[in-house]
Amino acid sequence: MGKIVSFSNQKGGVGKTTTCVNMAAYIAATGKKVLLVDIDPQGNATTGLGFSKSSLKKSVYNVLIDDEERASENILKTEAEGLDLLPSNIDLAGAEVELVYKRKREMILKTKLAEVKDSYDYIMIDCPPSLGLLTINALAAADSVIIPIQSEYYALEGLSQLMNSITLVKQHLNPALDVDGVVLTMYDSRSLISKQIADEIRKFFTRRVFEIVVPRNIRLVEASSYGKPIMLHDPKCAGARAYRALTQEYLDKQAENK
Repeated sequence: MGKIVSFSNQKGGVGKTTTCVNMAAYIAATGKKVLLVDIDPQGNATTGLGFSKSSLKKSVYNVLIDDEERASENILKTEAEGLDLLPSNIDLAGAEVELVYKRKREMILKTKLAEVKDSYDYIMIDCPPSLGLLTINALAAADSVIIPIQSEYYALEGLSQLMNSITLVKQHLNPALDVDGVVLTMYDSRSLISKQIADEIRKFFTRRVFEIVVPRNIRLVEASSYGKPIMLHDPKCAGARAYRALTQEYLDKQAENK
């Protein structure tokens, strides 16, 4: 049975989608079967894996809103071997409002993913940069959360709000939800403030912070614009090496915890 991992941070621009896409691709490269679920209306993970949001007639929106729609009917194969995608498109922008009127609205994604969970080793959910109903659905469906945090001052703001939301979901919807770890992204080793913020985050989360940090790297931005994970765009760049090592650290921790 696959493990479901949500990538969440209500602050935008922290490398959440980049981390989700590249960890998913590197896990798939180890021979695991991985499904990436894009529930961000911006659909950056969908375009980051080479699909045009505007040309998709169906997406995760249909799965969430239509009681009869099956997740398996909307899954796409990506260029990365072993990595599938349940895509997002612009329709998802209206989903928050429409979900309000549905029964057990916080549990819809969990119910729909149950159909495909046994077909994958990992299901990785890219959440919107908010703490609305789509993110609540992702946290309710997940076994664990990975929190990407930018190594800059404003990244610390809102951390307690995110942790409160995770605590509330644990209390009311998903008692088994755990934090797998915190990923430091966009790290600038030459910057004193980056080091200070990293130290503060490590104090806050203690051993939950991954040792591997992801540096600022233009190749990561380029890869997204080309619709490819970094391993297919420039596997030798600093960003690729960091995500490969981060993924290995994550998988090693998973093996230890079994």
